[in-house]
Amino acid sequence: MASIHNDISLSVSADQVWDAVRDFGALHQRLAPGFVTACKLDGDARIVTFANGSVAREVLVDCNDARQRLVYAIASERLAHYSASVQVIAEGDEACRLVWIIDMLPNALAPYVQGQAREAVAAMQRAFTPAAA
Repeated sequence: MASIHNDISLSVSADQVWDAVRDFGALHQRLAPGFVTACKLDGDARIVTFANGSVAREVLVDCNDARQRLVYAIASERLAHYSASVQVIAEGDEACRLVWIIDMLPNALAPYVQGQAREAVAAMQRAFTPAAA
């Protein structure tokens, strides 16, 4: 099973980042704008449209405010297994880390998913970069 780890340092409070992560239906507006172009809630899932035109149905598995951790899964014809966790870890009052781990099968799709994750990370960093004064 492929495991893709993303550890992102952000210069904003953990509470601010967690508020965006836990807003499950606003992925395209708050967490990864530009990389995700649309997001629609459908029961316990969100239908996500990506900038490259692909669409995924991500099912919410857990959202734990105490741990600032969200878990979701994707079931599709191409993926035998896909689960991911996003956790926000405070590093002082105005800095944090976002740790996003994806576990997936088949391994052959890992390079594609890793490339997409790099683009998503760049979008998250842009979303939380304070505007220049």
